[in-house]
Amino acid sequence: MKISRRDFLKTAGALAVFTIVPRHVLGGKGYIAPSDQLTKGVIGVGGMGPGHFGYGSTRLVAICDVDKKQLDFIQNWLKTPVTAYHDFRDLIWDKNVDIVHIATPPHWHALMSIEAAKAGKDIWCEKPMTRTIGEGKRVMEAVKQYGRVFRLNTWFRFTDDFYGLGSPIKPLKKLVQSGLLGWPLKVTISKHTGFDWKFYWVGKEYLEPHPIPPELDYDFWLGPAPYKPYHPHRVRQTFRGYWDYDGGGLGDMGQHYIDPVQYLLDKDQTSPSKVEIDAPLQHPDAVGTWRSITYTYDDGCQIVLWGGDFGDPNTPYIAGPKGNVYKNFVCDIPDWQKKLADFPEPEEQVTDFMECVRTRQPFALNEQNGFRSATIVNMGVVALQLHRTLQFDPVNLKFINDDEANRLSYPTMRYPWGL
Repeated sequence: MKISRRDFLKTAGALAVFTIVPRHVLGGKGYIAPSDQLTKGVIGVGGMGPGHFGYGSTRLVAICDVDKKQLDFIQNWLKTPVTAYHDFRDLIWDKNVDIVHIATPPHWHALMSIEAAKAGKDIWCEKPMTRTIGEGKRVMEAVKQYGRVFRLNTWFRFTDDFYGLGSPIKPLKKLVQSGLLGWPLKVTISKHTGFDWKFYWVGKEYLEPHPIPPELDYDFWLGPAPYKPYHPHRVRQTFRGYWDYDGGGLGDMGQHYIDPVQYLLDKDQTSPSKVEIDAPLQHPDAVGTWRSITYTYDDGCQIVLWGGDFGDPNTPYIAGPKGNVYKNFVCDIPDWQKKLADFPEPEEQVTDFMECVRTRQPFALNEQNGFRSATIVNMGVVALQLHRTLQFDPVNLKFINDDEANRLSYPTMRYPWGL
């Protein structure tokens, strides 16, 4: 069933009182019936979505996509029956769904997260959390307002070896918080320190209009994004190359790379106050490449991104006044491991999302700290689009004396969509 936005919002208002708490917690805080199992619905099954059908102890009960051919294929491919939806709002209001997993292009993340929060559903969202700073702020507010549990799908701050570091983040967090490296710190994220910015996610300029495939609801795919004539390079696996939907390699990999750094530097409650770029002039539609993006915090700490082969290969991953850390966790402080043994371990993080859903406690990477790392990414995206240095107010979440930058950060969505 397809319903208009007006009818959907009327329904949401009428049903909110009944759906604000999912069925598995209706017995009281932390309650779950022994025979009950958390259920999920996945929105977007053409890319990342199928990879998340079976995580944790959940049961997939619903899928959604605006590409009928892909939706039918996945429904037939699955070994167990699920309900298939064309309109994400129908999935969100399905009473059988506890968790909404959002695996769409980023220009949809905010709207879907907010509507899921309104419907009393918990949320697992792909990175980047949102396409703009304003969208992220509204998601953070909605999750809090409706008392939901939110997880952003990047995990390196709490598990797995962190790319070129060759180690989980926890030992590096201990080293940073010990003070052995000194302060302020500069973190350089580049090919030389083990990170690839995936510059193949660039757009094509001056796309010629193509016929819309009959199986694709292209207008719904665009949703809140400005209308642009259909071209196959705009959708599916290459959408990241266009500002309207994502931010190229920075949008794709930014939170994977930057969120752990934010955690290392203990910046979960703030944002950089300046972003500088070194890049070719960008096309207004198609994302291009860049040489460097530098973020500076009020205390002097910096995060430096080098694109492609740019930069000095001898630069450390972390540079401090008293010592440096290089790729593969090589530290130049004499006897640093022995010295580090005397310092306390980092505080444990809550990393079981299903347990968070059951007990209503925040997940390790949630709407608040996830918003801050998404903001770092989105600051860089805006600076690239405008091709200039920008000053940012981390409290008011606005660029300082720059109306154009703030319009890009708090854009008006295409009618009838809005936050």
